[in-house]
Amino acid sequence: MNEQTTTLDATQKLHFYQKGTFTVGNRLVSDERRAVQASTDRSNALTCGHRACQGCGEALGARYAMDAAMRATGGNVIAVNATGCLEVFTTPYPETSWQTPWLHSLFGNAAAVATGVAAAMRVKGRSEVRAIAQGGDGGTTDIGFGCLSGMFERNDDVLYICYDNEGYMNTGVQRSSATPPGARTATTPAMGPEPGNVFGTGKSVPKIAVAHGIPYVATATVADLHDLERKVMRAMGIHGARYLQIHVPCPLGWGSASHDTIRLARLAVECGLFPLFEAEHGVVTSSQKIRRRVPVDDYLKPQRRFAHLFSTEEGRERIGRLQGLADRNIAEYHLLEAEGDA
Repeated sequence: MNEQTTTLDATQKLHFYQKGTFTVGNRLVSDERRAVQASTDRSNALTCGHRACQGCGEALGARYAMDAAMRATGGNVIAVNATGCLEVFTTPYPETSWQTPWLHSLFGNAAAVATGVAAAMRVKGRSEVRAIAQGGDGGTTDIGFGCLSGMFERNDDVLYICYDNEGYMNTGVQRSSATPPGARTATTPAMGPEPGNVFGTGKSVPKIAVAHGIPYVATATVADLHDLERKVMRAMGIHGARYLQIHVPCPLGWGSASHDTIRLARLAVECGLFPLFEAEHGVVTSSQKIRRRVPVDDYLKPQRRFAHLFSTEEGRERIGRLQGLADRNIAEYHLLEAEGDA
């Protein structure tokens, strides 16, 4: 019995799916390799009882991000939340699923309100209390973009987290400036000479954040929760403006199965459309290599918002252009181990 236990501890190869809960899999790894949610000391910043859709990537991303921030600060966090899905499904008046100090801001001023919170804590001599701003891509890349840029330019001591589900999902699945080209939304229907969202629009806020030269910028995904937690912990160990964009698939808006959320998040990384990287003071310092490269078709097919691309020759040409975008990301962020693999 003792010999068998020693062999397990020393040599057993673990698979990624063995480490997601506080059950058998997590008892096979050391404490430092377990996820925040696997710990009996977890804070549960976002508890059950909220009204997110089944398979919601944003609910998962917010829970892990906030719990990591709580752990990094000893629970001294105040969150400011922009209007949007996360605010609506967690706080239907008079209820709340948040177990941490939490403020609801307007759609466009979460960064400014969080800046005020950070300033107030500084004046009160409570430097241990940290401010976090949260918003979806609509409230971040569009409506709140001016306040966010101001926060970056002033280097305010705020971590801004964007939960990127690539559209205005709460108000009816309209296009945002984070919606990928070719995607069908309520405002970019699958009709006309260029069905779906047109190419050449939108913006990359992570790149814009890097251009501001702020202390820390990173991208993360709910498909790699250990990496997400690590980046939040890293961000909370830094003072000044910080930005984290988390890719969070939306089954309702994307037209995907609720059980495919993590699979789609992983495919977005593996095809190159959502590169994972970190940057400090305007310089990209690291990127996560793609372990198993896949074509963009594998990522697009499970989503009904891209179904029209597979029915015509013109649609196939647009898929080729999306593949080109993924290839450029792979080259720009050096996402493959060797150049010959590209």
